[in-house]
Amino acid sequence: QRDSQGFITADPVKFPSGIKALSDYIHSKGLKLGIYSDAGRTTCGGRPGSFGHEYQDALTYASWGIDYLKYDWCATENINPMGAYQLMRDALRAAGRPILFSMCEWGNSKPWTWAKETGHMWRTTGDIYNCFDCIDDHGNWKALGVMQILDLQEGLRQYAGPGHWNDPDMLEVGNGMPANQDRAHFTMWVMLAAPLILGNDIRSMSQETMSILMNKEVIAVNQDSLGIQGLKAEAKNGVEVWLKPLTGGDWAFCVLNRNKESVNYTVEWQRFNIDDKVSSRSTEFYKTTYNIRNLWTSKQEGTTAKSVNLSIPGQDVVMYRLSPKIKK
Repeated sequence: QRDSQGFITADPVKFPSGIKALSDYIHSKGLKLGIYSDAGRTTCGGRPGSFGHEYQDALTYASWGIDYLKYDWCATENINPMGAYQLMRDALRAAGRPILFSMCEWGNSKPWTWAKETGHMWRTTGDIYNCFDCIDDHGNWKALGVMQILDLQEGLRQYAGPGHWNDPDMLEVGNGMPANQDRAHFTMWVMLAAPLILGNDIRSMSQETMSILMNKEVIAVNQDSLGIQGLKAEAKNGVEVWLKPLTGGDWAFCVLNRNKESVNYTVEWQRFNIDDKVSSRSTEFYKTTYNIRNLWTSKQEGTTAKSVNLSIPGQDVVMYRLSPKIKK
């Protein structure tokens, strides 16, 4: 609850040593600490929200050593989201500690159109849940599967970039989906240049989950310094082709099979001579030959001088990094 002066306090049962001690411990492990609050009078869990206490809460978080604030949108009747989030942004800045500001009003007010100077990232949708292609209807709200959230990113890529990211919600990798779905989920969040927030228990990851979440070459595509969100170049019969421009003239090239059954697909490179207006980059397969590296098998697979025949398992991906070899 809040104390007599209005400052938020730690639950003495759940956090008997206080949040600062927890923060110090987490930092000693090389990790950072996120905390949760809400722009409304209460949080979605019924705890005190930050409404009317924004500067107090920001000062408290800074004194606790918090690194990240997720700021939700429950109990916000008659509150303007632009003003509410800018108010907390100003409070965080005034508190004097670098804290990543994660806005979570579920995309209702189209924050991608106005929040570039407000938050570091903003949720583009409602909540994700651990299902590849389904919707969980709770009556007054719906939890969305991986593919449903992926589809809702359409038309948003031009708003993302270094320091201001579209956030399609946390990863569900390692929470019960089979490896093929986990791999496809992780890959598409990488292609979206999405924040990679693990939603699983890192203390009990299987080797299979670790091999997905800790693939450095795949992560490098997500973390590429250009900060360009990927684009969907083709969608036909449940198979999608995505490209993402990378530094040094490289491209990430991903084929997603949304079908439950495996599919055969031929990559005819000349069909993907794309001029991307967001990055001002062109693939130029007609004059550039690229080396092909499969990022999930960690193998070189020839060049783009000839077509590639793929067999993609159901609800899985093939992901390449293309690096220029020859320009005609």
